[in-house]
Amino acid sequence: MTGGGVAGGAVAGSRRPSLGAGVAAVYAGQLSRARVARGPLLFVATLQSLGILLLLRGVVHTGHVTASAVVAGSTVLVVAFVALNLLAQRFGALRASGALDYYAALPVPAAAVVLGTAASYATFTVPGALVTAVVGALVYGLPLAHLWLALPTVLAAGVALSGVGAALGLAMPRPELATVAGQLGMTAVLFLGVIPPGNLPAVLRVLRQAVPSTYAVDALAAALRGTPTWGGVLWRLGASLAYGVVALAVSGALFRRAAAR
Repeated sequence: MTGGGVAGGAVAGSRRPSLGAGVAAVYAGQLSRARVARGPLLFVATLQSLGILLLLRGVVHTGHVTASAVVAGSTVLVVAFVALNLLAQRFGALRASGALDYYAALPVPAAAVVLGTAASYATFTVPGALVTAVVGALVYGLPLAHLWLALPTVLAAGVALSGVGAALGLAMPRPELATVAGQLGMTAVLFLGVIPPGNLPAVLRVLRQAVPSTYAVDALAAALRGTPTWGGVLWRLGASLAYGVVALAVSGALFRRAAAR
């Protein structure tokens, strides 16, 4: 089986589904699997982020800047646990077992397979991330007026991190390395998201700009401080989405290359 199945695996003379239809079909199939296999881990992801919130509450007494960074970073961490850790494991396992051949044979584009799988995993992060944002705002005494921005923040971060997670899983030659890469990525999201940029050394501030989820974190942190600059919020969310589009495109190329082997 070669990667040609992704680009042209439909039966001759039949009409290929559109990208949207392909994404919907893969999403529905992967959603059923993820619901059964990943539910407990997603519950753990939420508890992990809530635990970090409560742990840091005992040491954060420096005002809304640090508190908002902790809450926003912990919220996005729920997404990172799934999008980086679990999705990298999933694609790493598919690559190692040769199961990509099945998806390559489907009459849908490679991008639909990657995006549908990523979306199915990211779906389960939304409730946990929103719970984390609400609990964090209440525990840290942050204003709730703009808390609705948690939803677009989670979606933007989910797109960006899902693309990166899929790329890591497809790029690593062994599933164990994909797992390690996903864990390291999640650790970077944690520390570079929870710690305010102004408290980081200059070299880490530069590195932080290369982590796509930090833009979404900064957008939510500004909202949690109660005085968001809407132009800045839109720019940050747009930057996170742009990273995601590039990462998903790279993942699609890696999928085709892996399936062709």
